[in-house]
Amino acid sequence: MKVRHVPLGPLPATLTKRPDGTMIVRTTAELGAYPRRSTDRLAYWADKTPAQTLLAWRGPSGEWDRLTYGDAFAAVRRIAQALVDRKLSSNRPVAILSGNDREHLLLSLAAQHVGVTVAPVSPAYSTSSRDFAMVRHAMGLLTPGLVFAAAGAAFDRSIDAAVSKDVEVIRSIDGLAATTPTDAVDRAHDGITPEAIAKILLTSGSTAVPKGVINTHRMLCSNQEMIAHILPFLREEPPVLVDWLPWHHTFGGNHNVGLVIHHGGTLYIDEGRPVPGLFGPSVRNLREIPSTVHLNVPRGYEELVKAMRADEVLRTTFFSRLRVVFYAAAALSQHVKDELDALAVQTCGERVILVTGLGATETAPMAICRTWDSDLSIAIGVPVPGVEAKLVPHGDKLEVRVKGPNVTPGYWRQDELTRKAFDEEGFYTFGDCVRVIDPDDINAGFAFDGRLAEDFKMSTGTWVNVGPLRARIAGHFAPLVRDAVITGHDRAEIGMLAVPDLDACRALCQDLPSAASKDDLSKDDLNDVLTHPAVVAWMRDRLASFAAGASSSRVVARAMLLAEPPSLDALEVTDKGSLNQRAMLKRRASLVEELYSGSPRVVLAYSASGQEKVS
Repeated sequence: MKVRHVPLGPLPATLTKRPDGTMIVRTTAELGAYPRRSTDRLAYWADKTPAQTLLAWRGPSGEWDRLTYGDAFAAVRRIAQALVDRKLSSNRPVAILSGNDREHLLLSLAAQHVGVTVAPVSPAYSTSSRDFAMVRHAMGLLTPGLVFAAAGAAFDRSIDAAVSKDVEVIRSIDGLAATTPTDAVDRAHDGITPEAIAKILLTSGSTAVPKGVINTHRMLCSNQEMIAHILPFLREEPPVLVDWLPWHHTFGGNHNVGLVIHHGGTLYIDEGRPVPGLFGPSVRNLREIPSTVHLNVPRGYEELVKAMRADEVLRTTFFSRLRVVFYAAAALSQHVKDELDALAVQTCGERVILVTGLGATETAPMAICRTWDSDLSIAIGVPVPGVEAKLVPHGDKLEVRVKGPNVTPGYWRQDELTRKAFDEEGFYTFGDCVRVIDPDDINAGFAFDGRLAEDFKMSTGTWVNVGPLRARIAGHFAPLVRDAVITGHDRAEIGMLAVPDLDACRALCQDLPSAASKDDLSKDDLNDVLTHPAVVAWMRDRLASFAAGASSSRVVARAMLLAEPPSLDALEVTDKGSLNQRAMLKRRASLVEELYSGSPRVVLAYSASGQEKVS
């Protein structure tokens, strides 16, 4: 299939092997000069293109309201003066509890502009939690001097429960924005060093409470120059993004907002979410605004390809100006990539190149990237300019670690976690593994090979590599299964707790009246769908074909479709849609036991002896 021509930055890689088997990989491409402070490019575009739209969002009328670069920078300076007057700092930062909107952006940029740390906190901690434990943890870790939450009742209870009475809380930035800026703003801005803390981002945490990842101005600025090398067309054509990704995460708040401001582009806030029932606003926005770059998590592309199947206007608009498709945060299922390619060819006669890589909150986030076409959706490329990758043998796998100007100095007020995050040479340890695609050619890059913390041994002594197995499951069990938690630690068989796609499951249940008409199923209706003979037969057939010819570490012998979706409140899922394997296994331990029992809800394929069972 023809591929749309887009110039992408070269990443010629070099490999150095050490006697102990460790490998050092870097690119010979030079990292270009980058700004000293994270708002320098905002000031640049405010002077050069003041009338250009920086941010757009749906107003009360349903039309797009807009904020220009000129107006944004003027407001940033006014708000910055108010922050200077309050003597805020890294020890007394600005904490933002609410989500993506104009006020969030202006307050965040104003804080960074005068060297005040900003800490965006997941709105779900306030709006989806029962006990507000995560908000309390965040406030205790950050000790903010100012807390902002959008107007309305949604954040009232969390503020009452978690924010100290002596901390200033504001529900609008209007008062801050009425301040007249003085020379103090310029002096504070000029005094910012590259090592100064721009942000503290709270990671979602794998088994414990979130960590506060320090993001310096050097990290943010160097990373944008790395991205500019990867996507050089951004320098010639200001990007247009339609984006829902939350700003308290590094993908949305650092990568995407930074990419727009660095290149003088426009970001349209997408109020939709890539989950069934909430994707409608995204379809509306993408039908109306042709993006030049689309950046999303795999779950977003799953919903997008489903929507595009029957929507010609959506397909036509989406592909009309698109230069690249970029995904991150999790592995993209091969079937989703293949369908996206097919839809592009159907619509415009050519595929759009898919770019991906590996990064983390601790790397601002870009660290490793693939800038060439590949049929392998888990191919992640090589280190970007300025970054060194260290591949360390770990059993039969290679653990990847990185070092560069985009890497965090550590975790805020969590020294022990900081020490554990870096090796003796100062390389940050992701906990992720990669494999070299072609041992004879490092320029073929790496492929993602799972996370060390997720892998486990069966009772037979066989290791199970969870990441690659989940990627295979997502492709093989589509469209009924959206994701899965892998079980089998110290057991003879691998199993899975599968997160179902209810739309796809209902489509098989033609004899159920509610299946074709109801968006919200009762508990009994849901059980009828998930245990329907057609669904069970489909799952049994897929389990059998998945096991054909595979070794025991790759055979899923039993499965259960989860009636209760992953819980954000219990940290089972991030608000980007990624599953937390450990948290789900811990919270659903009783279901794991049921999975290995004679429960009628369990679908079986093969027993440990290899004989097919009928359930």
